[in-house]
Amino acid sequence: MVSPGKNEPREYDAGVYCFTADWLWQALESASPSPANGGFLNELVKRAVLDGLPVGSVSIDDPNEALVISTRIDLAEAEAILRQRVNQDLMLNGVTIIDPKTTYIDANIEIGKDSVIWPNTYLHGSTQIGENCAIGPNTILRDTRVGNHCIVLFSVSDGAIIEDKVDIGPFARLRKGAHLAEGVHMGNFGEIKNAYLGSGTKMGHFSYVGDTDVGTQVNIGAGVVVANYDGKRKHQTEIGARAFIGSDTILVAPLKVGEDAQTGAGAVVTKDVPPNTLAVGMPARAIRKKEKDDGP
Repeated sequence: MVSPGKNEPREYDAGVYCFTADWLWQALESASPSPANGGFLNELVKRAVLDGLPVGSVSIDDPNEALVISTRIDLAEAEAILRQRVNQDLMLNGVTIIDPKTTYIDANIEIGKDSVIWPNTYLHGSTQIGENCAIGPNTILRDTRVGNHCIVLFSVSDGAIIEDKVDIGPFARLRKGAHLAEGVHMGNFGEIKNAYLGSGTKMGHFSYVGDTDVGTQVNIGAGVVVANYDGKRKHQTEIGARAFIGSDTILVAPLKVGEDAQTGAGAVVTKDVPPNTLAVGMPARAIRKKEKDDGP
């Protein structure tokens, strides 16, 4: 290390020592610590000199490599340095980080080229992000796999799979086991747990889908709730392709909603709905087959 304003090198005790193992064990048996002079380590260095062993220092180019962590303040400073290195490596490899000082990315995170990470984003665990994605601001991803061309805005994901061209948020939550197939849209204030949403499915805002297998091109209206827990066990729900689940519908599991079926707004569905059938009411009942001009 170099003293400020001087060209003469100076030595600094970083608290890291390397000894010959055989000599060290013998020296420890006879060494007596001297707290006033630095304890065991200084005593061992003196003993090595007396024994005629070579004693030297190691030169480093970056003083930060020799930081001593004695307090939580020191730890925070070291973490800031490591975080800066991680962010710089990602930016040099084609990732845009809008504000590195407010972006927290673990060292093992993989991010594809031309993805943009917005401020106040936290990427942890085994998270992987593809190319041309926009993550954040104010987003937390933990152990989550994100495909290419995805948008995750103001949201939290833990243990989820997000395939290509998915847009999420703001204020959405993906819990463990959530799997969104290609082209899924998940609106604001939605929550998914241990559920699969097929490609092209749209899940409106203020909805909860848990322990559910959802087909392709399904519309899940605002306020839909899958009641998957009976107080003792979790139950499974199946929703067929192109089904239309009306706003404020409650699906009481276990349950099957067939392909192209539809529920009316506010329906409480306690029995299976056959394919291509409209069910309404509390509790919901099938009233007729859908006609072509009924729309979705």
